[in-house]
Amino acid sequence: MKQESLEYFKKGSSQIIHGDAIEALNKIEDESIDLIFVDPPYNIGKNFAGCPDKWKKDEDYLSWCYSWIDLCIKKLKPSGSMYIMTSTQFMPYFDLHIRKQMTILSRIVWSYDSSGVQAKSFYGSMYEPILFCVKDEKNYTFNADDIMVEAKTGSKRKLIDYRKNPPQPYNTMKVPGNVWDFPRVRYRMEEYENHPTQKPIALLDRIIKASSKKGDVVLDPFSGSFTTCFVADSLERKFIGVELQEEYIKIGLRRLGISNEYKGENLQPLQKTFKHKEKDDNLKQEKKSNRKKKDETSLDLFGGK
Repeated sequence: MKQESLEYFKKGSSQIIHGDAIEALNKIEDESIDLIFVDPPYNIGKNFAGCPDKWKKDEDYLSWCYSWIDLCIKKLKPSGSMYIMTSTQFMPYFDLHIRKQMTILSRIVWSYDSSGVQAKSFYGSMYEPILFCVKDEKNYTFNADDIMVEAKTGSKRKLIDYRKNPPQPYNTMKVPGNVWDFPRVRYRMEEYENHPTQKPIALLDRIIKASSKKGDVVLDPFSGSFTTCFVADSLERKFIGVELQEEYIKIGLRRLGISNEYKGENLQPLQKTFKHKEKDDNLKQEKKSNRKKKDETSLDLFGGK
């Protein structure tokens, strides 16, 4: 008899599962999940707690992905939704595979700033793609009022609708388009956890508010820093977070308030060390002043003015 290799941590009706995503998905009841957010390894060589996400062949990566994609679809309720991410290189394959079983309502671009090393001999990537898919395009949750944003009219003044009596300002609130501008999570940010591909709270906040209701079950089969579960919990949704790496399980246990200890280790937030900006600026100014004095001394020695 095969020994159970999954480890479970409960929080009320929610849970973290420590183990392989496909094994965990097979244990989840069919048609029991309202919303799935999937942010899997991208097959681009990122280092996740000492485990590089690189397959020998692209075909092997895609075959593995199709296995858990099919399971995710099986676990979704008939009215369920799924948001799925991967690299720009592999998203076309995901798109073709998923549209055989679900309706893709939106192809979203998560656009972010260009800091960091960018390509010099081609156009560097400044976005990540997200597919928004539903099982039944006539029956799914979409809470438009919960995710409204201010429309950019180009006007510095409020536009007035003079057809109404009395005249009233136009309603400039709208549902966001499919280009989402959220900054990437950086070390100095309060929400930062020690994970190389952490997704912003704001991004998950929009997805979970839009495509689920209070009390719904949200699943993330590659939980990483557990942002999906953290946001779902704060919005009064139930969560199931699956994660293989022990280092990230410890983040989830602490971040979700499930436990402050794991295998005898006290779980503490990441202790960040920052260079003090004012001190840095003073040091730069001091170095600049010293260089100037040195240059002036050299000019005096050689008769300069």
